[in-house]
Amino acid sequence: MADLLEKIKNWKFPWKEIAMGGEDDNLTQLAPDLPDSQQALVRKQMQTCLEAKGGEVSARSRAAQLGQAYLNLNETGRIRFLNILIDDFATDQTRVDEALKAYQSAQDAETRQTGENELRRALEPARMKLLRQFNALPQGVKFLVDLRADVMKMSKKDSRLKVLERDLKDLLISWFDVGFLELRRLTWSSPASVLEKITEYEAVHSITSWNDLKNRLARDRRLFAFFHPNMPDEPLIFVEVALVNGMSDNVQELLDEDAPLLDPEEADTAIFYSISNAQAGLAGISFGNFLIKKVVAHISKDMPNLKNFATLSPIPGFTKWLDQTLAEGDSTLLNPKERNALKKASGQKGPKGGLKHLLETASWKDDPQAADALKEPLMRLCARYLMDAKRKGTRPLDPVAHFHLSNGARMERINWMGDISKKGMAQSAGMMINYLYKLKDIEKNHELYSLDGKISASSQVKALKKG
Repeated sequence: MADLLEKIKNWKFPWKEIAMGGEDDNLTQLAPDLPDSQQALVRKQMQTCLEAKGGEVSARSRAAQLGQAYLNLNETGRIRFLNILIDDFATDQTRVDEALKAYQSAQDAETRQTGENELRRALEPARMKLLRQFNALPQGVKFLVDLRADVMKMSKKDSRLKVLERDLKDLLISWFDVGFLELRRLTWSSPASVLEKITEYEAVHSITSWNDLKNRLARDRRLFAFFHPNMPDEPLIFVEVALVNGMSDNVQELLDEDAPLLDPEEADTAIFYSISNAQAGLAGISFGNFLIKKVVAHISKDMPNLKNFATLSPIPGFTKWLDQTLAEGDSTLLNPKERNALKKASGQKGPKGGLKHLLETASWKDDPQAADALKEPLMRLCARYLMDAKRKGTRPLDPVAHFHLSNGARMERINWMGDISKKGMAQSAGMMINYLYKLKDIEKNHELYSLDGKISASSQVKALKKG
């Protein structure tokens, strides 16, 4: 919550002059926790916004005042503010009942259509009209995106806010249709403000310095992002690409700032090594699959020398699943040979020795005997996790696997010690996976996965699973 409050401080300035034209300055005097005695002022301003008197300039001023008032509140005040919006500006039940009765009693197609249109309008809560007014404000769309992120967090404390979160999601889905989005390639010459946001929003492999960022924008690298016309300086989602020879198996080597640059014309493979959603308020509004396909199409046209398109992806849920599986006492996890090797490597006998004991030893990756003993069982279990562990029905438990499989990729190769960072060791025991986007198979793989839950996997992954 503190991070969000820090970000939205900048929103006050573009609205300041607009809000100054408002009719009521009382909103600037609200206490941060919005006590009962001041809630009537907020309710009145919301109603005035809905009445839309005085033309477009006045409407923008009132919306700006209301938005500025919300930004000045603390968390308690914001929850109270939003509950006013929920309670007092919901659907008009009398209007809904009348519209439903008219629709049900319609005697012909034309009357039925008229009744259906009226019922649709009646079912929309009044607060939706108010929320749409922010679209006309500078950074108004960004305000609503981050408002949803705010509501998603606060709904954990007040579940009544979930209804507003759904309203905001419906609104944003209509505004963020992929047809409205612009794909841009970012370079070292792109605006510094945008590059700073890329550094801030990178969620897979943190950007540690300007030199690190510059390396990711070098001649053998590509970075593409989706932008919305009403948020031209805010990346929505972005993908980082490395142009290499062969399929990369280690992210530290891929991000090595001292590695020699490759002539892009000599590369045969594009590795998608980081995909980050930049806006928490757009969670559940999917356009990542369109980003991958557009980037593949763009790079293919620009660089016909490329033969392969693949990812070097994290496996974020593996160790959590493994811990739970070990706690359940699954006797099929290890064979006798592996059990003996693990006990020997751990230097322990009896129940204390073995897989769990070694994994809890922070330095096991630097111990050759321990690493050798762990490699075979961990890679097999990782393949089992990726292919067999499910969340809902046929959907893989691993979210990254679901994302790429639903886009038509194939599980190509599990890489031992692919990410030896602290994060990589914690979430996947250092393993990473390549998902291969084979252009001629993308649609077929997508359909088989979407319709039947069938996972496309290489012989390497299948063989690992069998052990």
